[in-house]
Amino acid sequence: MPLKNTPRPLWLTFDCYGTLIQWDEGLQEAVRELLARKGAAGTPPEELIAVYDRHEHALEQTPPHRSFREVSGEGLQRTLAELGLPESPGDAGLLAGRIGAMPPFPEVVGVLRTLKAAGHRLAIVSNTDDDIIAGNVAQLGGLIDRVITAQQAGAYKPDRRLFDHAHAQLGVQPAEVVHICASPHLDHAAARDIGFRCIWVDRGTGRRLLPDYHPDATVGDLRGVVDLFATLGW
Repeated sequence: MPLKNTPRPLWLTFDCYGTLIQWDEGLQEAVRELLARKGAAGTPPEELIAVYDRHEHALEQTPPHRSFREVSGEGLQRTLAELGLPESPGDAGLLAGRIGAMPPFPEVVGVLRTLKAAGHRLAIVSNTDDDIIAGNVAQLGGLIDRVITAQQAGAYKPDRRLFDHAHAQLGVQPAEVVHICASPHLDHAAARDIGFRCIWVDRGTGRRLLPDYHPDATVGDLRGVVDLFATLGW
């Protein structure tokens, strides 16, 4: 076990969407509604989501830095144009407006409570805006100590500047953190480049590991983190 004989972390940092919050489920629901509005209910939501993801991630890495609301709106606009679907005035805010209401996975609040009771300090590091994530954090039982966003750092994952900013804000070195995430293409690149310890939450969504990085541990959901920490004496 790679984490064995490493020091107990001062902070646990979490990716938010897909790790703590039901991102895929919420996004598919919003996209189904969007397609139905456009008379394209027969289009698989996964098709639109794949195109949207490509545009969103490209825009996030294109200077200058813009808010997630702007990135999301333009990404959706480009997606609709590429798929030949009509654009409507309310489209731009649809996805961003739904994100804050997306709920946590069923086990998340209980696990966070257990980790907090064990003395861990908990932070979120997320590719979003402060006002968007506030709705999600409000559903996490007041258990999160810090929330660090792309808006604050002026950079989106996988750019390491977001994690460098997070470590500076938390007052820790990378070796004093364990990061817990479900997004290999965003978070694992930073873990590889910076060298912080990383646990992958593989919820069976089909996401694949980077070819040149393997996480320090893999769990099926957040309950696996508690079990893993018990074996490590953390």
